[in-house]
Amino acid sequence: MANLKELRGRINSVKSTRKITQAMKMVAAAKLRRAQNRAEAARPYAERMARMLASLGQAVAGNPDAPKLLVGTGRDQTHLLIVVSGERGLAGAFNTNVGRFARARIRELEEQGKTVKVLTVGRKGAAYLKREFASRIVGEVSFQGKKQVGFAEAQEIAARVTAMLDAGEIDVCTLIYNRFRSVIAQVPTAQQLVPTELPEASPAEPEGAQAWYEYEPDEATILAQILPKNLAIQIYRAILDSAAGFFGSQMNAMDNATRNAGDMINKLTLTYNRTRQANITSELIEIISGAEAL
Repeated sequence: MANLKELRGRINSVKSTRKITQAMKMVAAAKLRRAQNRAEAARPYAERMARMLASLGQAVAGNPDAPKLLVGTGRDQTHLLIVVSGERGLAGAFNTNVGRFARARIRELEEQGKTVKVLTVGRKGAAYLKREFASRIVGEVSFQGKKQVGFAEAQEIAARVTAMLDAGEIDVCTLIYNRFRSVIAQVPTAQQLVPTELPEASPAEPEGAQAWYEYEPDEATILAQILPKNLAIQIYRAILDSAAGFFGSQMNAMDNATRNAGDMINKLTLTYNRTRQANITSELIEIISGAEAL
């Protein structure tokens, strides 16, 4: 059994740890509110952009001169996976979940005979995938040290993907990230970026009620401008969702750590009091026994 000095040291150590986890929980909660607002604000624009592409893309998809960002290269051999993760840890299973999801997708594609390339966004995802797929990683992007990631960073990633597509280095591009649903729910998600997934028209509207649009200039010219922007918007949306999910997961992890520290303090305090009482009782017995011997 540990002596009283060791127990006091452990209790003080756990109390110090609890103060740290409480502070980290409060910081994560404050950052979560801002990140969640940004993620939710970006969704309507991204969804409306997808609807516009659905209208434009269906008219141009069959054209042999259609943009590569819309229809791809016509092949399905080389896949690029953009894996978005957190920059730091202490967030429960947040980074591990997206890493496992990406690992499963890589193995699935390679079993089908595909060539896989990986572009990581975030240090933790890169560290996780390097253990097994270091040779597949073609680039690493880190935002460590930046207080806020802007749209310009997403545009740089989109430009890199476009350059690889134009150079014939990739045929398909898929975005893998933790989609933010709520503070306690972040779902690993795969979203295909190239070729662009064109959502189908809503079946709720009758065919005769659907509007027809005339575009000026023509659809191909508009798509040439919209497609690169849509690529950056979808990447930016994933980064914002991942940031909100990270802070939500970190807040929950620090809350659990704080509760566990409190439980441990209670158990150690109970052990300390019992040990102290046993020592006092033993000393009293020795004093009484000595007095009776005299």
